[in-house]
Amino acid sequence: MNNRELEINTKRLSELKELLAKYDQQYYIQDDPTVDDAVYDGLKAELKNIEAKYPELITADSPSQRVVGEVSEGFKSVVHRTRMLSLNDVFDISEIDAWINRIRKLAPSANEINYFADVKKDGLACALVYEDGALQQAITRGDGYTGEDVTANVKTIRSVPLSLSKSDGNKSLINGRLEVRGEIVMYRKDFEELNKERASSGLSLYANPRNTAAGTIRQLDSGLVAKRKLHFLAYDIIQEGKSTIVSHSELYKLIADMGFKGYEHASSLHDVKSIHKYISEWENKRDSLPYNIDGLVIKVDNRKLYSDLGIVGKTPRGAIAYKFPAEQATTTVKDIFISIGRTGSATPVAILAPVVVDGSTVQMATLHNESEIHRKDIRVGDTVVIRKAGDIIPEVIEPLTDLRPKNSTIFKMPTECPDCGTKLIKIKQDDAAWRCPNTKCPARNQRHIEHFASKTALDIEGLGEKNVEVLRQNRLISDQADIYKLQKEDLLELDRFAEVSANKLIAAIADKKQPELPRFLFGLGIRHVGIQTAIDLANNFNSLEKLSKADYEQLAGIDGVGEVVAESIVAWFSDPQNVKLLEKFKKYGVWPKKQIKKEGALSGKRFVVTGSLEQMSRTLAADRIRDKGGIFQSSLGKDTDYLVVGQKVGASKLKKAEEYGTKRLSESEFMKLIS
Repeated sequence: MNNRELEINTKRLSELKELLAKYDQQYYIQDDPTVDDAVYDGLKAELKNIEAKYPELITADSPSQRVVGEVSEGFKSVVHRTRMLSLNDVFDISEIDAWINRIRKLAPSANEINYFADVKKDGLACALVYEDGALQQAITRGDGYTGEDVTANVKTIRSVPLSLSKSDGNKSLINGRLEVRGEIVMYRKDFEELNKERASSGLSLYANPRNTAAGTIRQLDSGLVAKRKLHFLAYDIIQEGKSTIVSHSELYKLIADMGFKGYEHASSLHDVKSIHKYISEWENKRDSLPYNIDGLVIKVDNRKLYSDLGIVGKTPRGAIAYKFPAEQATTTVKDIFISIGRTGSATPVAILAPVVVDGSTVQMATLHNESEIHRKDIRVGDTVVIRKAGDIIPEVIEPLTDLRPKNSTIFKMPTECPDCGTKLIKIKQDDAAWRCPNTKCPARNQRHIEHFASKTALDIEGLGEKNVEVLRQNRLISDQADIYKLQKEDLLELDRFAEVSANKLIAAIADKKQPELPRFLFGLGIRHVGIQTAIDLANNFNSLEKLSKADYEQLAGIDGVGEVVAESIVAWFSDPQNVKLLEKFKKYGVWPKKQIKKEGALSGKRFVVTGSLEQMSRTLAADRIRDKGGIFQSSLGKDTDYLVVGQKVGASKLKKAEEYGTKRLSESEFMKLIS
């Protein structure tokens, strides 16, 4: 092994252990977490990766070597008769497949292996001990071996039966000692109500439902606990001696039979295909539950086989936890560069060590502007927390300064444009944003052409970033209008094009010579004119000629335009360079069609789409909404009427929709609405 490499990894491992121990203390002992679960999971995954590569570096104090959690002062310690195990977490479908293959190899004689799955409730694990059907004791998970006696507090939870319901099917089971295990959770609506009460009293707000539930159960005053709305959701039964329960499917029926909640969303699964389907379904509808879940638990259904498969360390071989893609993750900042946009805005962008966030690999994230970098104190070399929800561009939330290397570099904003060398300026002295004022800047020019051809503008297929770059470098185009002078022969001289691709691009360009007015307006890249503003302008003026002659007062009076946008539009049509551009379009026979205002069943209704749709792209969904007279919005506001919920949805928009009272539509409901 390379000594230098060993030294680096030893140091990193030491830093990770120290930081994770600090987070454990805050989370489990102080009930005051300072980081998101995804951040903790990301750091722990990094630690495990290092230990897997260098097993000689594993020490007894590593977080990977124990079940986290310690007994708090104020409660009596109780030793679990049967250890409360944790589960091995996986984050990818392929890891589920690998686990299934391992199970088959470990149980080659099993004719058929069935599986059982349930949602993984995000709460406080607890064991309820019953003697002859009467509740005797409630014990928290603690470190898996020893927990806390929280019986008085748990008895205040209405969903915990003080005595078990007896039936012909469970009489023998209830006799003697029986342990029922589950999660204590707080429903989201109750958590929000609690925080509203605290806000009105001037108290600090709680972080999330899970930590609030855990903190509540650890209160020494049972009267306070009784005022909080908590729920116990059962998932396991531990019998004294030999278990008589054949399968987890049977176990869940018994749980319901004895009077517990927690079995509503479990399912028996017979093969890999059904497991994949179950995972896919819950990734889409997890936010429909009243409580938070952070993944799914999948087990071998046969309890004897499950037991025979044994335990590795602190996890059973017969079960696995599939964690949903995180909206947050940790990675390191390799470098920071400046990206020049089509309006000249100079945006700092972080180059990151690749990391999977919200189901996709992220290698870059926006840092917004110079003051934001300094406010958050983000440096090159830092380990940072990044966030990506749904279709939102990844951003850096904060650096983990405890892991900051000594050679980290403080970012300094360059004074010149990296593409054209022009001195960067601030439009206003107190503005955090820098801009390149050169309208002929190569980077601005490139972005303008890309924007014009993009899906939300003219949607010219085959004219993406790489092709635009090649056409510009070969001096075949210099602006948006030049796209229409391209000939097939020009393209065939370039390495990127062959007969078929050249024909396709020329045909795609020809198809967009009389585009719709809103798309053309948006494609021109007028500052502050988004697609909805372009639609409003087109509906008011009907033609590009009329719009180009409109004065400030006419524009500012349009609902949704306002003073700033009006100034920008007047300035754009007054610029000689833009006048020449429009003349050039006319020369090549390119001019937008007159706008006919669309009316329909959705007139005046505002829509936001979140997540990916199976039956159409977001752009097509927006077009269908507008075809029916509706308004497509890029972000959720108080005036939004409908939130269309697709797949792999981030929680932020769903929470906002609930706050605003926005009606949620599934994809099938949306399809009926636009049909």
